Amino acid sequence: MTDEDVLDEFRAAEALLEGHFILSSGLRSSRYLQCARVLSDPKRAARLAEALVAKLPADLNIDIVVSPAMGGVIAGHEMGRALGVEALFLERPDGVFELRRGFRLIPGQRVLMMEDVVTTGLSSREAIAAIGRAGGIVVAGAALVDRSDGNADLGVPFYPLIRLSVPTYAADSLPPELSAIPAIKPGSRAA
Repeated sequence: MTDEDVLDEFRAAEALLEGHFILSSGLRSSRYLQCARVLSDPKRAARLAEALVAKLPADLNIDIVVSPAMGGVIAGHEMGRALGVEALFLERPDGVFELRRGFRLIPGQRVLMMEDVVTTGLSSREAIAAIGRAGGIVVAGAALVDRSDGNADLGVPFYPLIRLSVPTYAADSLPPELSAIPAIKPGSRAA
């Protein structure tokens, strides 16, 4: 699947949005990829996950997929299905990621940490730390979209399906075209 094929999947789902968006990181952007919309179609979600699995090195020997809630839940589930392994998710009941609902990792289990979108890598690093506290070994991170243009450092090898160069801005450093548009926060995490 080419980058244009991936973007076509987002366009077909009306998930490639233009406007003024407040990202989970607190940064602002003129483009937003609404992964929940693109993943709402099980066939489309399967195609994207299978395309991402094809990009992973064969020697990762992944035992389990763990993703952060909320955005990574469906992406993680689809990666687990495509890899033929179990998929768990982390939650933040008190602001810090942890496994809940009876989920647990076997000490030393090889984990793929799966995100929907990575912008700064903060949520991914927090998820990786939580996986480590739970006894897992994160062998790689993956995401449908890397918005950092390759600049996010997760501390582990990182495999996105697509890398995009989408400028982000601090709220006090907006270009005039963004300042003129009301901001909306489409993500799942409070800033």
